[in-house]
Amino acid sequence: MESPPSSPAFRVGVGRRRRSVLPGFGLTLGYTMLYLSLVVLIPLSALFFKTATAPWEHIWETVSSARVLASFRLTLGASFVAALINAVFGLGVAWMLVRYTFPGRRIVDAVVDLPFALPTAVSGIALTTVYAPTGWIGRWLESWGIKAAFSPLGVTIALTFIGLPFVVRTLQPALEDLDPEVEEAAASLGAGRWQVFRYVIVPAILPALLTGFALAFARALGEYGSVVFIAGNMPMKTEIVPLLILVKLEQYDYTGATAIASVMLALSFLLLLSINLLQWWSTRRQAAG
Repeated sequence: MESPPSSPAFRVGVGRRRRSVLPGFGLTLGYTMLYLSLVVLIPLSALFFKTATAPWEHIWETVSSARVLASFRLTLGASFVAALINAVFGLGVAWMLVRYTFPGRRIVDAVVDLPFALPTAVSGIALTTVYAPTGWIGRWLESWGIKAAFSPLGVTIALTFIGLPFVVRTLQPALEDLDPEVEEAAASLGAGRWQVFRYVIVPAILPALLTGFALAFARALGEYGSVVFIAGNMPMKTEIVPLLILVKLEQYDYTGATAIASVMLALSFLLLLSINLLQWWSTRRQAAG
């Protein structure tokens, strides 16, 4: 005979079933905040506090100088173009890996993750070797009057290389959840390939595509190792922001370095906030659908 819900035996049984080996919310929250404070919040707060000790005029003079503005234009522009290229071609790579089975598919899938595994200095040296005027691809581009290495184009190539996995890995789950029968139904109703892509596929994967674009953009903003070799590091031409911060540190201009770093930190935070808003929008959209 089973115990009634109001009996002590029933309440004891429920309590036992709800008992978990994991810590409760209070302990988990305390551990999380302690860990985040030690690893993230305190170091980043120290950066802002160090910047705040300098006069505002000096900070503004530093971040608004011609050399700093040129490095910001190059970093932001090259990062945006690289993320846009990855959004287009990363969609094609993700589509191929999800929808088709072919010999060497696992190898291609592993190659996509190479920018994650390679040290950035290794990828930078490899790209410089290939795209230099005497390299395999650089020699061919040079004959067309295109200078890849030691130019803004080289910076964009390096940022495209390191940003591809973010787009592909973000799009793959969205494409796997996309039912091919929906596309077949649209085609059976007379929709062409472009119409199916525009009205069926794009709306379903748009949140994931935008998230992958934002992740690749944010990653490119702080990239250093793979860019420093192929860029040439010429002030006002091919000098990126992370390199300029290092130059300020070598000159013992710690206030200038922290001021530039604070601007980059604010931009990265805005990008990460946009990513979270995109994910929230995607979840809400899927729940409504």
